[in-house]
Amino acid sequence: MILWVLCELAIAACDLAEVIGSAIALKLLFGIPLIYGVIITALDVLVVLLLQNKGFRYIETLVIVLILTIGACFVTEIFLSKPDVGGILKGFVPSPEIINNPSMLYIAIGILGATVMPHNLYLHSSIVQTRQYEQTSSGKRQAIKYATWDSTIALFFALFINASILIVSAATFHKAGMKDVAEIEDAYHLLAPLLGTTLGSILFGVALLASGQNSTLTGTLAGQIVMEGFLNIRLPAWLRRLITRLIAIVPAVVVTALYGESGTAQLLILSQVILSLQLSFAVVPLVQFTSDKKKMGEFANPLWLKVLAWMVAMVIISLNAYLLFQTFFG
Repeated sequence: MILWVLCELAIAACDLAEVIGSAIALKLLFGIPLIYGVIITALDVLVVLLLQNKGFRYIETLVIVLILTIGACFVTEIFLSKPDVGGILKGFVPSPEIINNPSMLYIAIGILGATVMPHNLYLHSSIVQTRQYEQTSSGKRQAIKYATWDSTIALFFALFINASILIVSAATFHKAGMKDVAEIEDAYHLLAPLLGTTLGSILFGVALLASGQNSTLTGTLAGQIVMEGFLNIRLPAWLRRLITRLIAIVPAVVVTALYGESGTAQLLILSQVILSLQLSFAVVPLVQFTSDKKKMGEFANPLWLKVLAWMVAMVIISLNAYLLFQTFFG
């Protein structure tokens, strides 16, 4: 029950980020006011329901198309911005300053939550059940191998997209001495003159919109999987989607109406931090279950993988705990 509640909160946080991101993208690309864009994003539930009725493969295909679209947009952005390759490689090495600087830690935790969304761990664990495989030891091993590749590739693309945002920002704004670009809309309008082409701004908006719609699909599927898998509760798809959507729409509309774009930008970052804070509640049972020989049998994690997985889980827990301590007592 606790895992279900936490996962529902994670999905709501993801939906919140998707709602805000899609609304900002609609404003940048088509000039639709932000508050109307937030309301329009509620209608994408119809697309999700239509695809669900046609079968899982249609949803899977659309997710792949959206991810490839996002990836192509940022590959082009990186090519246009001409970043310093040495600086990129150096940036992947963690700096002690992240721990000492609460603001940097807050952003870093948000990036972690945006990259490894907790509810998607359950989603990828469930996708393996949609595959056809032999109910033998070799068949199950092959299914696990493909599931491992599936989740690994998905996490790689998530890392690439989030890293690309930082790379493009550093190669354009920071290089030009613009260190106070904090709003997405400012970044959108500044990309064109800095890159020397309007294509940079357009691709940024398209990637933002595609990212939002991709989160819609994965969030819906994860919510149904967790609800049906943990609690054996089977609500109609439209009702489950409506509940999660309202949890995201209401705060987004309120913040947009009261504080405008600056408020939504802060809410966007906060939603990613919430995802990271909930990541521990997904990682710990995942490592525990996959290491349990009673549940996994011969497919249980070997000792080296178990030790490595628990070390990663402890790092995630420690960073989130430290962020909470800094927030309330620092």
